[in-house]
Amino acid sequence: MASPLNSQKTPTLVLIAPFFLWGTAMVAMKGVIDTTTPLFLATLRLVPAGVLVLMVAALLGRKQPQSWQGWAWIGGFALVDGTLFQGFLAEGLQRTGAGLGSVMIDSQPIAVALMARFLFREVVGPLGWLGLVLGIMGISLLGLPDEWIIQTTSGLGTALSTGHWPAQTNIFAGLASVDDLLAELLGHGEWLMLLAALSMAVGTVMIAYVAHHVDPVVATGWHMIFGGLPLLGLSAYTEVQQWQGITTTGWLAIFYSTVFGSALAYGVFFYLASKGNLTSLSALTFLTPVFALTFSTSLLAENLTMVQWIGVGFTLVSIYLVNQRDVITKAVIQTLAGPSVMRVAESISPDLSKALMTWVRSQHPIDPASKP
Repeated sequence: MASPLNSQKTPTLVLIAPFFLWGTAMVAMKGVIDTTTPLFLATLRLVPAGVLVLMVAALLGRKQPQSWQGWAWIGGFALVDGTLFQGFLAEGLQRTGAGLGSVMIDSQPIAVALMARFLFREVVGPLGWLGLVLGIMGISLLGLPDEWIIQTTSGLGTALSTGHWPAQTNIFAGLASVDDLLAELLGHGEWLMLLAALSMAVGTVMIAYVAHHVDPVVATGWHMIFGGLPLLGLSAYTEVQQWQGITTTGWLAIFYSTVFGSALAYGVFFYLASKGNLTSLSALTFLTPVFALTFSTSLLAENLTMVQWIGVGFTLVSIYLVNQRDVITKAVIQTLAGPSVMRVAESISPDLSKALMTWVRSQHPIDPASKP
């Protein structure tokens, strides 16, 4: 079945626009972050964009919050998806590359699927669980130091071949305490990006509740402003020389990240979501890290290690499986229920054919109109 997005014949460039803008905005932020401070940059990414979104919402006649519950939900949404998400993102981007950071950020559908499983009893399914496992493996390969991965893999290989774990394999050598371990991990920006992804995942779940009280576009605008104000305060209190080193090119990069990477990207995304299937649209989220990796490699000369490339591969496959698990499962079931597969199963064993048909029907009732 064609998705509603396709049935509306939305131009391909418009479909991929939000993901292109988000991916390239990461590259723009990385390009300027060495000349400014992370919390100040996060503030500029949020507050002006929030004002722009609210101006557009006013032009469209969207209603402002009418109850204290609405403002309370906006406040919570702002703290999680604004302050924490953008704060962790900017701090993490200072310590890692734009492409790698984007992969970590866009792993958030993995966390969303887990939370939806326990909060809303949503079915994850075999493909979803496979995607979650691959995602955890990919994030581990991206977030843990390469030497830890290499030493652990080497030690595991030795243990399997000899039956003994090599005594010299100690990935925690030189770490005197748990605090040292946390400092080592958080010193790698990938883990701050993971915290940003978890914040975004919680925000994604929260927006369903926020929308019960407030127009989602209005909520998006206000949450950007409210989420940016604590970052502005923290920047004023803890950071110095926030803007003195920013060049004209840097200000243009900030302008691009704010106007195109925040306000316009969210606007296009909400427009597409209102016109089509959000599930189909979410299947394109893997394009964001692809764009970020492409442009960070070509414009910023960022390079990944072999371990990190393997982690990128696992994570992108995981994002696709988690987002598209229902579509893929339905396609597999329809294929198994087809006459060709059934004839092969019947030729092998009538019992196999019956068992296969029973399993297919238990997974998804067959529409008589769809039978050949």
